[in-house]
Amino acid sequence: MEPENDTQISEFFLLGFSEKPELQPLIFGLFLSMYLITVFGNLLIILAISTDPNLHTPMYFFLANLSFVDICFTSTTIPKMLWNIQTQSKVITYTGCVTQIYFLILFAVLDVFLLSVMAYDRFVAICHPLHYTVIMNPKLCGLLVLMSWVMCILNSLLQSLMMLRLSFCSHLHIPHFFCELNEMVQLACSDTFLNNLVMYFAAVLLGGGPFAGILYSYSKIVSSIRRISSAQGKYKTFSTCASHLSVVCLFYCTMLGVYLSSAATQSSHASAVASVMYTVVTPMFNPFIYSLRNRDIKRGLRRIIGVPVM
Repeated sequence: MEPENDTQISEFFLLGFSEKPELQPLIFGLFLSMYLITVFGNLLIILAISTDPNLHTPMYFFLANLSFVDICFTSTTIPKMLWNIQTQSKVITYTGCVTQIYFLILFAVLDVFLLSVMAYDRFVAICHPLHYTVIMNPKLCGLLVLMSWVMCILNSLLQSLMMLRLSFCSHLHIPHFFCELNEMVQLACSDTFLNNLVMYFAAVLLGGGPFAGILYSYSKIVSSIRRISSAQGKYKTFSTCASHLSVVCLFYCTMLGVYLSSAATQSSHASAVASVMYTVVTPMFNPFIYSLRNRDIKRGLRRIIGVPVM
């Protein structure tokens, strides 16, 4: 097939999960429910933290940012998919596809950075408790979040601009429910060596770097906990980072599962189904993990909904 200039490409077709008409209402209802749970759950977390003075600490400041990013992350893909199902259209414009890729990369990598920053916060709190308020001062917390945003914005901009240089063939069908960068690069008719190089370098640097930071922080945390003599003291200390550790495991395990499943099956449909885990399921479960395992968040949520605080 002869390549066409990318400026002539006006739209792509998102194939989604299934083309069977009888399954569309089920898929629509399922994803609408998960999306509403994600948005309202994370909004409640943000509202609880912002209205409760006891939650105005570095850990909950980072958690509020994570909840905001999770809402944005899910909103990048799900509303468009729901709209396509409702209108019985699979079309997404070229501009819309590039925009979706930009924001998807932005919020996905920002999730990784915020999880790394939260791990550092737990490291300081457990390993250097006497210096915690001095080290994790409001200026540093704001700077860490700002730097995360700046680095993620620059990375997303680079990846999006790199995609603009590609030429595509006609009849572009994306076997996914959103425009995923790797799928788009594979559909290109022009040379993609530079795109793949930049994409994998960014994945190693911006994905592996924060993950290494998380591993280092928790290795130090585990060492500190092991030095505590009493079992009750160990449990109490570990409980302060249990929620964050659960979210980290959920996020990275689902991401790893997506790419392992797609590599093992070589099936785009399997990859699309697996990607639901980190684009929808993980942001949906995060509020439950933090609210069920955290007494402070429970107290803040009770205040919001008017339930007496015990």
